[in-house]
Amino acid sequence: MSLIKWVDFQILGDERGSLVALETDRAVPFEIKRVYYIYRTAENVSRGFHAHRNLKQVAICVAGRCRMVIDNGYVREDTWLDCPTKGLLIESMVWREMHDFSPDCVLLVLASEHFDESDYIRNYETFLEAATQ
Repeated sequence: MSLIKWVDFQILGDERGSLVALETDRAVPFEIKRVYYIYRTAENVSRGFHAHRNLKQVAICVAGRCRMVIDNGYVREDTWLDCPTKGLLIESMVWREMHDFSPDCVLLVLASEHFDESDYIRNYETFLEAATQ
């Protein structure tokens, strides 16, 4: 079973341009408690390298592109985020890494929980132990 789960967003707009609305329990399958974005990532820099015990996320590349690697301890897959009308759903207990950011990349992330450092697993071996129990 693939870990790659896309959330497709409805495109609204007219001759003036396009708009995407992100609403809790409609386009986004959880209550949004935190929103952040990553931009101006330096060339050859990778981000992420962690998992969350409880938090779920939807990652959307609203400009440019980046490559996302996700891993549940059994399956490791990668995909490109390069479309502002598609979000990658990242469940809890999934390791994530972001690579190959284009210079214009803006990666928007919607999170199901407020920031909580204790929810992070930042060591891959610790993650594997917890994910494969």
